Amino acid sequence: MTTEKIPDRLFPDARHAAGFAKLDKETPQTRNPAYKLAFQDTDFLLREDLRPVRFQLELLKPELLMDEANIGSTFVMYGSARIPEPGQLAKNENPAIAARLEANSRYYDEARKLAQIASKAEHGDDGKRHFVVCSGGGPSIMEAANRGAQDVGAESIGLNILLPHEQAPNLFVTPSLSFQFHYFALRKMHFLLRARAVAVFPGGFGTFDEMFELLTLVQTGKVKPIPIMLFGKAFWDRVVNFEALVEEGVISAADLDLFHYVETAEEAWAFVHQWYGVD
Repeated sequence: MTTEKIPDRLFPDARHAAGFAKLDKETPQTRNPAYKLAFQDTDFLLREDLRPVRFQLELLKPELLMDEANIGSTFVMYGSARIPEPGQLAKNENPAIAARLEANSRYYDEARKLAQIASKAEHGDDGKRHFVVCSGGGPSIMEAANRGAQDVGAESIGLNILLPHEQAPNLFVTPSLSFQFHYFALRKMHFLLRARAVAVFPGGFGTFDEMFELLTLVQTGKVKPIPIMLFGKAFWDRVVNFEALVEEGVISAADLDLFHYVETAEEAWAFVHQWYGVD
C-alpha cells in the first residue's frame, strides 16, 4: 500500500487557520475584540489573569529555538554592565570609582578570550553544539563574551531583559539567538537549563543575584554541581566575606567548594576540562 496520497495532517496549521479570520465583509460582530482569535488578540494575552500563559510562552520560545539551533549545552558568563573595554573611559563622575572600573577592564579581555576558547569546543557525539557562549546580551562583560564567540566565527546567545530604561542587545549576539525577556525568573531559568559551566566576573546586583541563585540551587540539590568559576579572587574577597558566613554558621565549610577562583581564561578552561575529566 502506497502512502503518497495520505495527507500529513488533517487540521490546517495555525498560520493557515489565521488567514481564514480575515473576512471580506465586516460587521459589528466581527469588529468587536471578542471575535478575535485568542492567539491573535494582544490585548487579551496581556490581561493580568493571562500571566501563567505568558510565563509558559517565555519559557517555550527560547527553548524551541535553541533546540532548532542544535544547542546541546552552554557556557554561561555573568558580569558587570559597567566595566569598560580596555582603553575606554568608564562612565562615572567619581574619579576614584572610574579608576576602579578601568582597572577592572582586564576582565573584559579575559571574558572575550574565554569565549573564544569555549566556542572552539568540538560537537558532541550526538552532533549537538556544546559550550555555546551565553551572556545577558548587554554591554561590558556580556558584550565581551559574545564578541569573543564572534571573533572565532561561532554563534552565541544573548538573554536580554526588558527594563524601564532603554536597553538593546549588544551587536555581537547572534541575531537568531537574541532573546528578550519580561520576567527575570524565566530568563534566569534559561541561563541554567543548558549550562554546563559558568564564569562569574566582577559585577553588581544582577551578577550577585544570578551567582547566588545558582549556588543555592547546587547547595540544595536542585541542580547537579557544575564548574562555577569566580574571576578575580581579590575582588570577591573584598566584596563578599564567604569565610565569615562559615564562621557565623549560616553556610558550611563544604559550601566553599561549590565555586572555584580563577584569574585567566586559560585557567578557567583548564578547570572545566579537569571537572569533566577531559584531556
